[in-house]
Amino acid sequence: MAYKRVLLKLSGEALMGNLGYGIDPAVVADIAQEIAEVVSQGVQLAIVVGGGNIFRGVKASAAGMDRATADYVGMIATVMNAMTLQDALERMDIPTRVLTAIAMQEVAEPYIRRRAMRHLEKGRVVIFGAGSGNPFFTTDTTAALRAAEIDAEVVFKATKVDGVYDSDPTTNPSARRFRSLTYGHVLAHDLKVMDATAIALCKENSIPIMVFDLSVRGNIVRAIQGEPVGTIVGGLCEVS
Repeated sequence: MAYKRVLLKLSGEALMGNLGYGIDPAVVADIAQEIAEVVSQGVQLAIVVGGGNIFRGVKASAAGMDRATADYVGMIATVMNAMTLQDALERMDIPTRVLTAIAMQEVAEPYIRRRAMRHLEKGRVVIFGAGSGNPFFTTDTTAALRAAEIDAEVVFKATKVDGVYDSDPTTNPSARRFRSLTYGHVLAHDLKVMDATAIALCKENSIPIMVFDLSVRGNIVRAIQGEPVGTIVGGLCEVS
């Protein structure tokens, strides 16, 4: 493996497959299987999972709900996803801990940095739930923050596309995919890799971001092996 300690960012939508809402157990099982392959090779893996398959705070806020309240509900949704992923991993005999930024001691451990790092050192998968515990911050920002806190070597952002393009590939057949990008180019051109706060955090802490397509079986393993399966943010600007 090319990396020893990594942070994987999974969107909530990644867990629902083609259902349109909720959690597809088959998709979760596939993701868990890939994670198991990675962990079996000695990689220390932390995960930040979103909650958009269940509740999106920004959307609810736009519909009139108080923004802070909506974000807290969204954080609770991420814990539901984290527990589901934990169950799938532990059925494969992969020791897993869910750590939450909002206290839920009956179902998860509270987030404590040193505890998280100790779990990783012992070979346990650590899933961070409830975002950063603060409204107005995305799970992308949480991923960058937790990666910096646990000294992760890279952030892997698993998405529905095979990298970062200079325009929308679904509407522009001539869109070009980048092999690598600088943090500054992403921010200057608003390429929507992650939100600006997350990009700035990764830039400040020199943490590269790999964007790749989660729907391709085996991409998680290939990415952690160092294969160019997507776009790396943190290098020079190169077009595929």
